[in-house]
Amino acid sequence: MTENPTSSRSTTRRLAEVAKKVGVSEATVSRVLNGKPGVSEATRASVLTALDVLGYERPTQLRGERARLVGLVLPELGNPIFPALAEVLGGALAQRGFTPVLCTRTAGGLSESDYIEMLLDQHVSGVVFAGGHYAESDAPHEHYYRLLDVRLPVVLINAATEGLAFPRVSTDDVVAVEQAFGHLASLGHDRIGMVLGPEDHMPSRRKLEAFQAETAKAGMVFDPEAVERGLFSLEGGQAVTTRLVKKGITGIICASDVLALGAVRAVRRLGMSVPDDVSVVGFDDSAFMNCTNPPLTTVRQPIEAIGRTAVTLLVNQVDGTAGSVEELLFEPELVVRGSTAPLKVRA
Repeated sequence: MTENPTSSRSTTRRLAEVAKKVGVSEATVSRVLNGKPGVSEATRASVLTALDVLGYERPTQLRGERARLVGLVLPELGNPIFPALAEVLGGALAQRGFTPVLCTRTAGGLSESDYIEMLLDQHVSGVVFAGGHYAESDAPHEHYYRLLDVRLPVVLINAATEGLAFPRVSTDDVVAVEQAFGHLASLGHDRIGMVLGPEDHMPSRRKLEAFQAETAKAGMVFDPEAVERGLFSLEGGQAVTTRLVKKGITGIICASDVLALGAVRAVRRLGMSVPDDVSVVGFDDSAFMNCTNPPLTTVRQPIEAIGRTAVTLLVNQVDGTAGSVEELLFEPELVVRGSTAPLKVRA
């Protein structure tokens, strides 16, 4: 039977592209694809990863093996904390010999469950989630249970709903609120409010519980009207802050820097000033918050430590070490800038 010249050229091109990607000879790639001896495990893994990255199907006998690919599933990247976290995760994975596959959810785009199907088809070694549906009690969680069933290594970043038995790393929301509330109280503010995400958002729930506890410790009466919820966007922060300021709130703690920037805009649209009339505290310390007008006082998430720990927990699972499902809490840091000031006593 005569060999199909088109198929032969395709195979030759595939060998050449993979060899160039890995930095080995075409003969070495051929030995890996044909299951021949004489190739180190590291080189073998690199060849298989290159196949996945370049979009080639693995030979049938190699399809059951995991690629050294790791999915990073994040929300849309409009909030600058997520690109920063992706950079930390990607760098830490590369140092361990893994290739990150960034999957971001956008309006009208692929869903989390769609991405999971795609990543499983690519035989990824594991998945790191940040800001996903696992943090929303009312969102679909079936795709997480599927990952539990197939025992794929997974790590979740920041508070998850109950029942998802994956290793978790989180910023300590209780400490974050303690720091923000204590700072505003020390400046004389006794009408302190909060701007949070949706009601089913677990980190927002934790912040609210901490806010209620801090109010009690300060000898103040908790007022449900001092808490507003909105979408995690500039517009969301602006809309709900307008209501808080009209209620006489003078110090506002926001669940993200983006919400805080919306709060600053709302105060200005009301003809008032930050921080002269209203003090605003953000959460994240994402990029350029020291360059805003005024520079934003915020609670800094330790994303370097969180990202590197998440990668360590994931790699340990890949290497066969059972990961603890106890949540690791990382302490944040209050960064005081120009958006907070002592309460002015009005005549």
